[in-house]
Amino acid sequence: MYGSLNHNHLMYFWVTATEGSIARASELLHVTPQTISTQIKLLEEAVDLRLFEREGRNLRLTSAGRMTQSYADGIFALDRELQATLRGEPQGTARELLVGISCALPKLVCHRILEPALHMPEPVRMVCREDGIERLLAELALHNLDLVLDDAPIPRGLSVRGYNHLLGQCGVVWVAAPELARKYGGRFPAGLDGAPFLLPTANTALRRSLNLWLEQNGIRPRIVAEIADSALLKAFGESGEGIFPVADVVLDHVESHYHVVPLGVADGVVERFFAITVERRIRHPAVVEISRQAKRSLFDRA
Repeated sequence: MYGSLNHNHLMYFWVTATEGSIARASELLHVTPQTISTQIKLLEEAVDLRLFEREGRNLRLTSAGRMTQSYADGIFALDRELQATLRGEPQGTARELLVGISCALPKLVCHRILEPALHMPEPVRMVCREDGIERLLAELALHNLDLVLDDAPIPRGLSVRGYNHLLGQCGVVWVAAPELARKYGGRFPAGLDGAPFLLPTANTALRRSLNLWLEQNGIRPRIVAEIADSALLKAFGESGEGIFPVADVVLDHVESHYHVVPLGVADGVVERFFAITVERRIRHPAVVEISRQAKRSLFDRA
């Protein structure tokens, strides 16, 4: 006689099946491997079938395991749909697109990247979440996100199964409020030595590239603030607190909305933008359109 299925047991199995190992699943779920092994064993006892079998040091799904994984995919998709329904969100009128945005990314560029998804013939309801890349990738692995945007491929050392899709890259321009521009913009780039700067935080790919550019040009910046949030950095820049970098694809917008002027291009510095998914080949129609338009229009100058 079959026992009753436990939703938690199924979740531990599903994450392990998706990630391919108990070790990776334990990292994502923040529990011990022993806990996961126990939960899977309880699920196997409930269905009276083996779902995994050992293949050397690795686990391999049995035929019953593959069938269970397929059903689990649907169960957890329905779980998300149920939560949306209970929140009063209409179903069937728009396809949901769940996007994770790395804190490191300039939000104006993210808007340009994601905007085409909202103008497709099939309506899309976009849900965006901003967080650190490790947390976002953990949510992606659990299929709680369709897409993660970051400025770099999946970091080495993270045991997350995912695929990096380069959307494009753009140049970087130094800008400043008019008063600062008049004071430091006369001899670019040498005139920037000793000037006040607003920079992204040190854990970003852009900051590492900017540090190298400053060093190569003999510029010793007076760093006024290091700011992770790009909108906040621009707000400080607008008030004249320091010179700051801007992606060239949104330079016109930043000039007009933040009342700053360009000082010069940071030659050799580029910002790259990646769409990270759990699929080698992108299937979600909105993500396909995002990727197509980014490569065709947004980053055509790269």
